[in-house]
Amino acid sequence: MAASELYTKFARVWIPDPEEVWKSAELLKDYKPGDKVLLLHLEDGKDLEYRLDPKTKELPHLRNPDILVGENDLTALSYLHEPAVLHNLRVRFIDSKLIYTYCGIVLVAINPYEQLPIYGEDIINAYSGQNMGDMDPHIFAVAEEAYKQMARDERNQSIIVSGESGAGKTVSAKYAMRYFATVSGSASEANVEEKVLASNPIMESIGNAKTTRNDNSSRFGKYIEIGFDKRYRIIGANMRTYLLEKSRVVFQAEEERNYHIFYQLCASANLPEFKVLRLGDANNFHYTNQGGSPMIEGVDDAKEMAHTRQACTLLGISESYQMGIFRILAGILHLGNVVFMSRDSDSCTIPPKHEPLSIFCDLMGVDFEEMCHWLCHRKLATATETYIKPISKLQATNARDALAKHIYAKLFNWIVDHVNQALHSAVKQHSFIGVLDIYGFETFEINSFEQFCINYANEKLQQQFNMHVFKLEQEEYMKEQIPWTLIDFYDNQPCINLIESKLGILDLLDEECKMPKGTDDTWAQKLYNTHLNKCALFEKPRLSNKAFIIQHFADKVEYQCEGFLEKNKDTVFEEQIKVLKSSKFKMLPELFQDDEKAISPTSATSSGRVPLTRIPSKPTKGRPGQTAKEHKKTVGHQFRNSLHLLMETLNATTPHYVRCIKPNDFKFPFTFDEKRAVQQLRACGVLETIRISAAGFPSRWTYQEFFSRYRVLMKQKDVLSDRKQTCKNVLEKLIVDKDKYQFGKTKIFFRAGQVAYLEKLRADKLRAACIRIQKTIRGWLLRKKYLRMRKAAIIVQRYVRGHQARCYAKFLRRTKAATIIQKYWRMCVARRRYKITRTATIVLQSYLRGYLARNRYHKILREHKAVIIQKWVRGWLARTYYRRSIHAIIYLQCCFRRMMAKRELKKLKIEARSVERYKKLHIGMENKIMQLQRKVDEQNKDYKCLMEKLTNLEGIYNSETEKLRSDLERLQLSEEEAKIATGRVLSLQEEIAKLRKDLEQTQSEKKSIEERADRYKQETEQLVSNLKEENTLLKQEKETLNHRIVEQAKEMTETMEKKLVEETKQLELDLNDERLRYQNLLNEFSRLEERYDDLKEEMTLMVNVPKPGHKRTDSTHSSNESEYTFSSEIAETEDIPSRTEEPSEKKVPLDMSLFLKLQKRVTELEQEKQVMQDELDRKEEQVLRSKAKEEERPQIRGAELEYESLKRQELESENKKLKNELNELRKALSEKSAPEVTAPGAPAYRVLMEQLTSVSEELDVRKEEVLILRSQLVSQKEAIQPKNTMTDSTILLEDVQKMKDKGEIAQAYIGLKETNRSSAMDCHELNEDGELLLVYEGLKQANRLLESQLQSQKRSHENEAEALRGEIQSLKEENNRQQQLLAQNLQLPPEARIEASLQHEITRLTNENLDLMEQLEKQDKTVRKLKKQLKVFAKKIGELEVGQMENISPGQTIDEPIRPVNIPRKEKDFQGMLEYKKEDEQKLVKNLILELKPRGVAVNLIPGLPAYILFMCVRHADYLNDDQKVRSLLTSTINSIKKVLKKRGDDFETVSFWLSNTCRFLHCLKQYSGEEGFMKHNTSRQNEHCLTNFDLAEYRQVLSDLAIQIYQQLVRVLENILQPMIVSGMLEHETIQGVSGVKPTGLRKRTSSIADEGTYTLDSILRQLNSFHSVMCQHGMDPELIKQVVKQMFYIVGAVTLNNLLLRKDMCSWSKGMQIRYNVSQLEEWLRDKNLMNSGAKETLEPLIQAAQLLQVKKKTDDDAEAICSMCNALTTAQIVKVLNLYTPVNEFEERVSVSFIRTIQMRLRDRKDSPQLLMDAKHIFPVTFPFNPSSLALETIQIPASLGLGFISRV
Repeated sequence: MAASELYTKFARVWIPDPEEVWKSAELLKDYKPGDKVLLLHLEDGKDLEYRLDPKTKELPHLRNPDILVGENDLTALSYLHEPAVLHNLRVRFIDSKLIYTYCGIVLVAINPYEQLPIYGEDIINAYSGQNMGDMDPHIFAVAEEAYKQMARDERNQSIIVSGESGAGKTVSAKYAMRYFATVSGSASEANVEEKVLASNPIMESIGNAKTTRNDNSSRFGKYIEIGFDKRYRIIGANMRTYLLEKSRVVFQAEEERNYHIFYQLCASANLPEFKVLRLGDANNFHYTNQGGSPMIEGVDDAKEMAHTRQACTLLGISESYQMGIFRILAGILHLGNVVFMSRDSDSCTIPPKHEPLSIFCDLMGVDFEEMCHWLCHRKLATATETYIKPISKLQATNARDALAKHIYAKLFNWIVDHVNQALHSAVKQHSFIGVLDIYGFETFEINSFEQFCINYANEKLQQQFNMHVFKLEQEEYMKEQIPWTLIDFYDNQPCINLIESKLGILDLLDEECKMPKGTDDTWAQKLYNTHLNKCALFEKPRLSNKAFIIQHFADKVEYQCEGFLEKNKDTVFEEQIKVLKSSKFKMLPELFQDDEKAISPTSATSSGRVPLTRIPSKPTKGRPGQTAKEHKKTVGHQFRNSLHLLMETLNATTPHYVRCIKPNDFKFPFTFDEKRAVQQLRACGVLETIRISAAGFPSRWTYQEFFSRYRVLMKQKDVLSDRKQTCKNVLEKLIVDKDKYQFGKTKIFFRAGQVAYLEKLRADKLRAACIRIQKTIRGWLLRKKYLRMRKAAIIVQRYVRGHQARCYAKFLRRTKAATIIQKYWRMCVARRRYKITRTATIVLQSYLRGYLARNRYHKILREHKAVIIQKWVRGWLARTYYRRSIHAIIYLQCCFRRMMAKRELKKLKIEARSVERYKKLHIGMENKIMQLQRKVDEQNKDYKCLMEKLTNLEGIYNSETEKLRSDLERLQLSEEEAKIATGRVLSLQEEIAKLRKDLEQTQSEKKSIEERADRYKQETEQLVSNLKEENTLLKQEKETLNHRIVEQAKEMTETMEKKLVEETKQLELDLNDERLRYQNLLNEFSRLEERYDDLKEEMTLMVNVPKPGHKRTDSTHSSNESEYTFSSEIAETEDIPSRTEEPSEKKVPLDMSLFLKLQKRVTELEQEKQVMQDELDRKEEQVLRSKAKEEERPQIRGAELEYESLKRQELESENKKLKNELNELRKALSEKSAPEVTAPGAPAYRVLMEQLTSVSEELDVRKEEVLILRSQLVSQKEAIQPKNTMTDSTILLEDVQKMKDKGEIAQAYIGLKETNRSSAMDCHELNEDGELLLVYEGLKQANRLLESQLQSQKRSHENEAEALRGEIQSLKEENNRQQQLLAQNLQLPPEARIEASLQHEITRLTNENLDLMEQLEKQDKTVRKLKKQLKVFAKKIGELEVGQMENISPGQTIDEPIRPVNIPRKEKDFQGMLEYKKEDEQKLVKNLILELKPRGVAVNLIPGLPAYILFMCVRHADYLNDDQKVRSLLTSTINSIKKVLKKRGDDFETVSFWLSNTCRFLHCLKQYSGEEGFMKHNTSRQNEHCLTNFDLAEYRQVLSDLAIQIYQQLVRVLENILQPMIVSGMLEHETIQGVSGVKPTGLRKRTSSIADEGTYTLDSILRQLNSFHSVMCQHGMDPELIKQVVKQMFYIVGAVTLNNLLLRKDMCSWSKGMQIRYNVSQLEEWLRDKNLMNSGAKETLEPLIQAAQLLQVKKKTDDDAEAICSMCNALTTAQIVKVLNLYTPVNEFEERVSVSFIRTIQMRLRDRKDSPQLLMDAKHIFPVTFPFNPSSLALETIQIPASLGLGFISRV
């Protein structure tokens, strides 16, 4: 296909742009041949007419499909050109935050100017052993590839790191060396890898400086050779340096610094050891203040100085040499401050006693006058005479600076020599890997001699690089057997010839330096005459005669000739050097020694190469006559020689290239400047690599990958069984031009652009298929939607019509009902109106008539009773006024009392809310309510009294009315008389008027009384209602309080439960952490033990001990005395001389602390054992002495009886004192104790009183017994006669000793006393047979027993009294604390008060529980200790009894067996024990452990048979009470198991078998230990088989530790088996065929390091898991232990898979997420089949599952971000962001994750507190537990097969 056919509408291209270098655009119409203009649409929305070059007619570069953007390898791009490379790097760097990219064989590293977490040890482990194309690009991948090729091809390797200053060369080289140091380790005991890394701080301090482009710029080149032995472990290193920038010592540009070491010295000037240097601030020195920037942000020079000194110490540079270095450096600084004064134009002088020069001379140890003279003069030698000539001030200043530079360069060389000496190894070097950290191509505004040398070196390196790339390309074509033509590539040999050939630039420069009057100008003229117009690469600037231009491979560079000759000569006055050589300071002359006298042993390498530096070296012979000549050797000549040596070294190795790119000049993190990047890409050769690749066949596919990717372009008939032929047929149809591709043996090679064309065809095919699928699905969806809408419309219509019909019927019914209702309603209204009118009329009549009658009545009443009413009214007014005054006073009192009551009520309400006052409040409120009720009743009574009074008043009023009526009648009679007597009318009328007034007044008073009565009644009712409301409120408050208390109790219960759950979880986590730490210690201990064994074997071989099969003797300290795992190997370490321990300490210095701690613990346990043994011996001696004393008892007892009487008196007085003290204590308790404690009903008081009562009763009883004994002994004293018959005394003594109860002894005394009351004759008769003597002896023994009991009782009483006093004191303190707490609570609000009280109660209960738990633990420990002591003493007593029996009846030993425990052997039933002889122990261990094959035992015999046999042997030894046999058997068993695992530790079956048997042995020791906790599931027969004599609890701990070690070894074995399968089976293999499409791959996908191994699939992993599970089941491993192993296996699978996913961009796609989820589902199905879903294995896969889900979910909106944050709770923030950054679409229909979305995720997850570590710890081992699993198998039923060869064991 022609390239022009790809320029169709919507095709995207790259066009040049002055700002962005390249800009993307889209074609608006198809391109046709002959068109001169392209219509383009830019990304910013503008349209552009792009004119083609009429001469070349070159079309703009095509842009790669988006699917190819962001590839790991630039050679995977279909279009290989500059804009594609630039865009791919920018996308990876800015969008994906990936700084590494492959470009064929080159690793491009972009400096992020930010610390990235991608260099940890976990990343190193992840890249270790991986193929280069399988992981994302990384400096570790390049280092691993070099290490692999060195080991496989046995060829030396080189890593060439180049780039501009500030691009990160030094850091890349440092990380490469760190990788080698980590993965290879050190072959010697000196930790060479640490020394190699320690050389970096030293070289950075003396060779790095701050520039405008880099804060830590290397100002020299270095090549470090890291040496390896035959096992490819680091044994040493060697460093070569190139072209140190000496001019920086005396001059720095603006914003730059001198070398770091000067500023570090100035920052540490205040240290005591640096006072002698007389330094100060860096601004005070001319050589450090010229740049004006003495500080670097974020760098502490004082701390860096400490690191530098620490590194020097590590490399063996002594303190004296370090101070010498610092003296020389300080002298250089002071030398820079030397000032010259001009005497005339040709001479100068130094001021007398010039302080800087004086300090310089003092530090250097030279004469001041001599140095002052030669700084201002020089010596000129001719053929006949020597002249001393003064020099000018300028020349003197230059000479001073030249001397400073020379001293610094010599010191630099001296330090490099010492570093090489420290890194040198005596072991022969087998191979090496060289790391070249060298300056990149440089071009500045002013380029001088340094830039010329740097660019010359880069020309040489570029030539070597081009040749290597070309060679690899041709080798690939030849390997695939495809025809190839010579690729035309840029050869920079002409440029190199221009520089280094005869009459080249360097030759002319050296020649000019030899001329007496040679200058830069004359040299420039020679250059113009020689090369101008003769060499196309050499040009002359138009406006300058002192410069020249060279066309380098990267760019044209203009060099200024000024200073070339001076820098090439590097002139130093010989007289000044002689002055320095005569220094009293010993180190200074060493700097100027000849080469053959140099200190460094690395001055010549094995190949004879001499590492040269820019400093001129001296000839091998140190004759004085040749010194001047050697100084004339130029820097250019020297640099050319060293560069040739370097190129020879690189050509003899396999190179690996790292090109460092500086993204911007401002050190902004993750900021990409396209112009600067393109400039560096052109300079470093990356684009040349692209060009060479593009000239051939850059795109390469395997046949299987091509078939998988482009299967969609094939028809079914095109697919054949032969994939190769299928691909050929398809390509012939798709691409007509056969020159565009070639078929190799395993790959298809494509020209540039062909893959993009195939991708276009594939995308078109998929797009057409997608359109067809969308068309069909959309039609189907619309049809379904239409049918649903039609059906819904019909249903809606039906329902609407029914609804309308129902509404119309309802309307008709309502109309008819309304008419009827109106009829009846109108009738009802009319009738009602009539009735109302009639009733109103009648009522009006009645009221009117009544009104008239009442008026007449009132008129008569007023007139008749006026006087009477006045009398009563006046009295009533007086009484009313009095009552009103009383009422007002009472009201005021009530208001005041109510106010006080309200205040009291508030206080009571506050108290009511506390839990403690609730009851009192309740009782108080009931009383108050009763009082209020009584008050209401009293008020009711008063109300009744008032009503009675009112009734009486009405009665009086009625009687008065009757009187008035009679008066009226009388007046009527008198009216007739009035007619007669008119004179009396007026008087009667006046009286009537007065009576009327009185009546009105009486009526008004009556109304006021009635109103007052009503008001009083209302007030009373209001008061009652208020009281009822108050009562109701109080009840509500009571209920609220009760409810709140219940709720708070519930909340507290829930809170306590939550806290309990949380604390339980935390305790479980702490337990797991502690268990993990303990198991890690065991693992470390086993590793040390193995290393100890290896060292011991090596020592045995070294001393030629003729014992190849030497076995260790049993350890002297058994595991009984250890709480850790101690075997005989550790015990033997104490006997080995200290010289044998030194290699181990040197080998692992960090691990020896643990080893020494364990040894110390063993020593302490031995001492404890010795103390216990001494105590036991002392007890035995006491028993023997007591027996001897009783046998030699004296005949006369008088003195002893007197002593006993005195002793009894003392005891009586002591008893009285104790009784008095007890009484005083009782009084103190009753008086001083708190009321709550000392109350008669208090528990504490009751307990104390019971204890005191029992103590007093005990004292009374003891006193009575003492009195009885005293009287008895006094009565017997005279009658006792001494007798020598001691035959039966021991029998009575034993009988008395058996009377342990005090009642028995008292009865015996009473019986003896009654016997003594008989007559003297009876006594004499009794004494005839010696009975009284026996009684006396018995009484004496009883007396002693009582005395000891009384003493112990006294001590116990004192202890109890002291305890009681302490308890009283603690109760007092508790009471005070409670009172303080109560006072504090009363000041708090009610809610806080309740919470505080509950919190206090919880705290108190918790403390009590902790105290009880601590006491319980102490008691358990005491019980265990006492049990052990009891068993030991019982054993000793048994042995003593046997010895006594032998002494008494020696004849019995012949007839009877010594050990009666052997009697059960005569029984016929098998007791579940096995007997073997002591000498057969080694044979037993050998046949049962060392030579046993697990496969035969697992298949043919019962599981755990070796464990059962061993336990039955232990049972028999326990049965015989033979502790030596038990100890020997258990120790041999443990050591033999360790030997088997050490010998066959990589065999899964062996490790699984012995893990199972060790656990079974451990369970048997528990099951038959006799402890109740382990005997719950035993049968009665099994309980009879329990151990009887020995407690093997500590041996159980030893076996548990051994089982942990075996488990860890089992995990390592299965990890080694599973590791190669996981990545291939879980990630790479397509379990679901056709889901994941293969993307185009670059050169790195298949490297020479990939071995031809069979690929693993998921079925391989499942088959291996089945194999593991079946083996463990066959061996009878505990189900819980199997679950833990499966959980560990699944964790390894998940961790390795996730780590690989996080480091592989090609695996982060939607289809790969589906593959992973399917694979995980298969693993879960396997768990279900094996019934292991509850093992916790599935949870370990949760991070992997979430990562797969993350690959598949939508990643666009904020809702998607929220869903991702909630879903991925098992992944860390770093892992989530990493997956999103690595997400790569496989098809064009997928979309990339935008940067804004990733930032949104980061913002949402910023508060999440998780580990910043990116990778999971694949080496993590979960702590293992061994739950007790008793066996139901009866020991007596076990049969021993003959195949085990255990015929020497007999059943018991």
